[in-house]
Amino acid sequence: MSLDPATRERIETLLKDHRVVLFMKGNRQQPMCGFSAAAVNTLNELLPDYQTVNVLDDPEIREGIKLYGEWPTIPQLYVEGELVGGSDIIRQMYTSGELHQLFGAAAPDRTPPAITITDKAAEAIRQGTANAQGLALHLEIGPDHSAGFQLAPAGEHDIVASSNGLDVHFDPASAQRAKGIVIDWVSTVQGEGLSLKFPGAQEIGSLTVQQLQQRLAAGDITLVDVRPAHGRAQAAPLAQARILEEEGYDALASLPKDTALAFICHHGMSSRGVAERFAAHGFSNVHNVEGGMDAWAAEIDPSVPRY
Repeated sequence: MSLDPATRERIETLLKDHRVVLFMKGNRQQPMCGFSAAAVNTLNELLPDYQTVNVLDDPEIREGIKLYGEWPTIPQLYVEGELVGGSDIIRQMYTSGELHQLFGAAAPDRTPPAITITDKAAEAIRQGTANAQGLALHLEIGPDHSAGFQLAPAGEHDIVASSNGLDVHFDPASAQRAKGIVIDWVSTVQGEGLSLKFPGAQEIGSLTVQQLQQRLAAGDITLVDVRPAHGRAQAAPLAQARILEEEGYDALASLPKDTALAFICHHGMSSRGVAERFAAHGFSNVHNVEGGMDAWAAEIDPSVPRY
């Protein structure tokens, strides 16, 4: 299949007019796939401004860019008219420092961060990775303090921090954000999981659904529903709730730091993670609703569907 001349001209005009162009699904503010989100998150670490093209809005560009650069997937990063690559290559170049060099940024600081892994967390990690031969534990921390662990092969340019006999691998930005963190193991009646505490972060309070009902009636707390759209479709949010997915993290993070916040999800686990992010950003009056919407349906309002 050959590239339509008109589409080629449109692509070449974009590349001529903008030094850095990311062809992606969605846009910088709202990526519409995980690979596009990963590319945006990486570029955001180094560039205050760059051009994005939402291929979902333009089928001709979506198919044409694949032919233009002979690259079959989206996203695609172009710098000064030259194809750099997709999400994985962008990430690899960022970790190695090549992307810094390409954009004229200072080389990344590769000093391993001082971290603490508690005994409980260390035991859980050892149990969970006992059969993960050849894989390393990676921790990625975003600018909003969202965090994710994964098991993946060690990279040549990983920054590695050690605590309690365990190694944790970081990319350069995550390593900077990890300074002084405590990795702990949290157990509640709803489940168990690794938890991060950042230096200076306030403790997360717990609210039962009965206490939440009282606080909502008094009007002295802001409730934030962190469930994804499919969860909210199963059981509608409480009338007073603000929706994290609709408003966005930045909008809610602009609230006064002493705002009383309560976070709710399906069972109380993912909401705790979001609460920790807000506490890490300096919010001093943060609560997690234990049991989440499931507990609200069981103990407060049986008309709310359980799913």
